[in-house]
Amino acid sequence: MSMEKWNNIPAWIRWPIYALLGILLLTIVQGVSDVDRLTKVSTSREMLRWAVPIFLAGLGGLFSERAGVVNIGLEGMLILGMWFGAWGSINYGPWIGLLIGIGGGAIGGLLHAVATVTFNVDHIISGVAINILAPAITRYLSDEVWGSPTTSPATSTPDVYDLPILGGGTVAGWESPDLLLEVTNLELPFISDVAGLLRGLVTNLHFVSLLAILLVPFTSWLIWRTRFGLRLRISGENPSAGEAQGINIIFYKYAGVIISGGLAGLGGAFISTELSGLFQGGNSAGRGFIGLAALIFGNWRPGGVLVGALLFGYVFGLDLKDLDGTASHALLLVNTVVLGAVAIWAATKNRVADTVLAAILAVGAFVWWLSADAVPGWWSNILPYVLVLLVLVFFAQRLRMPKALGQPYAKGGR
Repeated sequence: MSMEKWNNIPAWIRWPIYALLGILLLTIVQGVSDVDRLTKVSTSREMLRWAVPIFLAGLGGLFSERAGVVNIGLEGMLILGMWFGAWGSINYGPWIGLLIGIGGGAIGGLLHAVATVTFNVDHIISGVAINILAPAITRYLSDEVWGSPTTSPATSTPDVYDLPILGGGTVAGWESPDLLLEVTNLELPFISDVAGLLRGLVTNLHFVSLLAILLVPFTSWLIWRTRFGLRLRISGENPSAGEAQGINIIFYKYAGVIISGGLAGLGGAFISTELSGLFQGGNSAGRGFIGLAALIFGNWRPGGVLVGALLFGYVFGLDLKDLDGTASHALLLVNTVVLGAVAIWAATKNRVADTVLAAILAVGAFVWWLSADAVPGWWSNILPYVLVLLVLVFFAQRLRMPKALGQPYAKGGR
């Protein structure tokens, strides 16, 4: 099948095929490296827990940047969502806490919109300012409200669920079968690995995790199939042409940035109410910045952002259970295969520099894998960012950001 025909296949068919090929590669690497953590239920469960706030921050960035406003303040908005989500959860329960967390992030988005859209402040400067202000504000509020500048009391946490049939659980008193567990216990090569990874995604499932997955098709429909989405995209592609058609560009830029902040705030509230069970300074762990990386990796599309978030979440989730560094060491062999495939692909495109670079990196990863039995912890921490850099190096020509992204806009073209 030619690449053109392959690209014409709907994305919802192509991405599962990519995922199955990735799991097949993990299965082969597990056999060669004699490890079993790459496809464990606990690994995919931690992957999802890490990926949800990353995805929500990245999806927020998508709304803002589709409207033409660069938003590197996502980290600060996520931190605001963490604090307000914790405060709301402590005082009014977990569900109200999630809503208040959204509001906290939206306030950060509104501040960014006022600075960039109304006063034409440089988008980067405004985002950096929010990232600096948010930790300072939450530290002050924590000290005033809870008597501790860095830690809140325990928050109330929503229940977790198992999806019936696939992940077991009880429905109206009926004990549902756990089909994925049964397939996993068969220990069939590849098939049991797929079942194990899937089971981690459908057991001990948080409400926000399910909501985040459902946001992918909803956002795709909203942005590419509705009048609101069309006008939002015009605001980031050619605002002058949109204004000539009578579109209130400033309104849509404000809407995009405030929605952006609200989604990042939801990701922060998820951390403080459903992951850590409290607000604690530093608990964001840079997820807002990683969300920006997922946005670039995903080419400013919801499905791509989710894939990027899951990849980054997988690396971090694997590292949490990888006390001896052997599983992260096995990833070096995965890197070798992937980079080798990139080198072959670049060679077919007559891109000599990319071919040589990918081949050198593949050989380097393979030599590292051969010469060591484990890798240091810092490698897992920087691997997501290395992944983004590699995407930018080898696939930058396939990335397409909104044309007017970051450009100042004034009504009437002033």
